[in-house]
Amino acid sequence: MTKKATTMAENTLPSVAKPPDRNGEVKPSIYMDNHATTPVDPRVLEEMLPYFSEKFGNAASHSHSFGWVAEEAVETARRRTAKLIGARPEEIVFTSGATESDNLAIKGVAEMYRGKGNHIITAVSEHRGVLDTCRRLEKQGFRITYLPVGKDGLIDLAELCSMIGRGTILVTIMAANNETGVLQPIEEIGRLCRERGVLFHSDATQAVGKMPIHVRSHSLDLLSISAHKLYGPKGVGALFVGHTDAPVEIAPIIDGGGHERGMRSGTLNVPGIVGLGKACALAGEEMPQESCRLAGLRNRLRDKILSRLEGVSINGSMEHRLPGNLNLSFAAIEGESLLMGIPEIALSSGAACNATSPEPSYVLRALGIGDDLAQSSIRFGLGRFNTEAEVDYVAGRVIETVARMRQLSAT
Repeated sequence: MTKKATTMAENTLPSVAKPPDRNGEVKPSIYMDNHATTPVDPRVLEEMLPYFSEKFGNAASHSHSFGWVAEEAVETARRRTAKLIGARPEEIVFTSGATESDNLAIKGVAEMYRGKGNHIITAVSEHRGVLDTCRRLEKQGFRITYLPVGKDGLIDLAELCSMIGRGTILVTIMAANNETGVLQPIEEIGRLCRERGVLFHSDATQAVGKMPIHVRSHSLDLLSISAHKLYGPKGVGALFVGHTDAPVEIAPIIDGGGHERGMRSGTLNVPGIVGLGKACALAGEEMPQESCRLAGLRNRLRDKILSRLEGVSINGSMEHRLPGNLNLSFAAIEGESLLMGIPEIALSSGAACNATSPEPSYVLRALGIGDDLAQSSIRFGLGRFNTEAEVDYVAGRVIETVARMRQLSAT
């Protein structure tokens, strides 16, 4: 934001109450961009802290107690991560985050199974971690099918089935979209892939910890997780690599040292891994109540805005959606300008991974939404620490700012 733009936004702010906090007291801002990242839960931070100082050992040091303590912490986190998704601990590979997990899963399968085929199926609305990886493989001679999505953001299962052929080695479809929150039917996709003998990978970054995912019942072979989307630290994630009837084999993309059973070399980020494990444990315990509460807050926000403003449309399916997600387009409003008009509220006009792109969201375009409406979209990402008072404040600020901007543009 330029200095001039900042000044304009400040000068046009109406005289309204400051954002309330959990106790009704004044605080400087409200965070509702939890799809970009979540704050670290204080309980997660508390468990991580000792591993920066007195428990600082390298988990690969097997000749003394410092290493043993670190290794045990890593294995505890591995068990906790596995439990959340119904996996076995030995099926969890720690990485730096979901983007690395996506790369390892897709490139690892591509290299290992190239003798069986060179065809991979994905969807046009996937995260860049998947799409850019697939485009890299296209340059190496792989055939990639990009499935379209409907207006609701969902793929067509019949179309997916028709695209699977003898040379298909992998289907990679995300569990929940990072912009629209739309939930793909991963259980049905997994069953279809299992019947056809094709591996199934899902980038479940936005879904894990927010909705039940069980790798066995969903017939998943590979699944990507990132800690910072479920109130853990940034810079750590995991990849589930199935070891059921026919163990999945993946070629490493990082060599050196043979860590993580040779699938991901490099000194383990022990504090981060501890944080991921604790975040998974908390999610497993609190998910049912938390999801219900967030869906209620999300619906309250939606109803307040839609009841007071015309020309507002919901992007993607409301029936199949993450409980804390709301993606709205405001006709005759530029999304970035709306955000400038409410600087005390942290929202997003698109995915954080595409923040530098001036183009309308490719995800919304994939839903058949025109450029004007796509550029007027705002993503509301509610999370664990948001309150009903904050929802009411945000709804009020959005309503009055949109109304004012439309009035100004009409004069």
